[in-house]
Amino acid sequence: MREVAIVSFAQAPNVRDAGALNEVELLMPVVTEVLESSGIPMQEIGFTCSGSSDYLEGIPFSFVMAVDAVGAWPPIAESHVEMDAAWALYEAWVKIQHGVADSALVYGFGKSSLGQIRDMLALQLDPYYVAPLWPDSVSLAALQARALLESSGYSEKDMAGVAVRSRRNAKNNSKAQLAGDFDAAALLAEPYLVSPLRKHDCPPITDGAAAVVLAADDLARRACKRPAWIRGIDHRIEAHALGVRDLTKSPSTELAAEKAGVNRGPLDLAELHAPFTHQELILREALRLKGGVEINPSGGALAANAVMVAGLVRLGEAANRIMMGSANRAVAHATSGPCLQQNLVCVLEGE
Repeated sequence: MREVAIVSFAQAPNVRDAGALNEVELLMPVVTEVLESSGIPMQEIGFTCSGSSDYLEGIPFSFVMAVDAVGAWPPIAESHVEMDAAWALYEAWVKIQHGVADSALVYGFGKSSLGQIRDMLALQLDPYYVAPLWPDSVSLAALQARALLESSGYSEKDMAGVAVRSRRNAKNNSKAQLAGDFDAAALLAEPYLVSPLRKHDCPPITDGAAAVVLAADDLARRACKRPAWIRGIDHRIEAHALGVRDLTKSPSTELAAEKAGVNRGPLDLAELHAPFTHQELILREALRLKGGVEINPSGGALAANAVMVAGLVRLGEAANRIMMGSANRAVAHATSGPCLQQNLVCVLEGE
């Protein structure tokens, strides 16, 4: 296996509505920053991969137009995944492992403000039995939350505690959308959005973009003083049909964590892509996170949740802490699909 590391990370400010900015205008400052930080010019990047969704943009092949942000000429080796850009990072990692490239640029973008994102996400459901019912993403998450509360020792107070901690942590993140000091009791006094979920239990509607640069072996060491080495990475998927899954558990995360080697050493922090408060509780159990592990120091998806971007941001935020020297070993997680259907787990280490 080749040694591959994240050597730079950049993201746009996460905002409720980016206005008239298109995908190219969102991406260009981010791509410029991430390349300059890595010291690897675009013409020396061996592979480029992106993650986004045309359903968000409302334009066919919007990901093709986004290539303008990296330069349409000369031609490049480029690919795209119709998923969170964390999966684009996985594809780039595989390319580097096969020797196709020594470096890769990975980016993702998404404007959730352009439509009713709760309804739009119903398009990823089973097209025969579930999608025709048009259940929105918050209602499906509420079903999952109710199942968890009824079958475990968790309470709505525990969920509110997740929101309070996430927003408090986000105070140190200049790119976060929601941040501040909140009181759990005050949050629990608010009305339900979809029982048992209140507004604070749900992710904000976010427009954003992010990018990372991957590099292998000695190139990574030249590009970054302290690279965030990918020591293990794996992703798994669960059944499409919600009725055949135990929504209170995440076996795909458990398996991905085992294959990535999460518990082969102590962890300093975990960046979990948990758009809803109860999902963090499920993920903490699936990853067997113990006391002393800092959870979502960036604020996580509850502080900013640009669809198709937030998973890659979890990897980037974890890598940043390692590159800056404030952490030595971290786990980053990304999810896609309803109720934690698809999950990616990555272990990052410093030298």
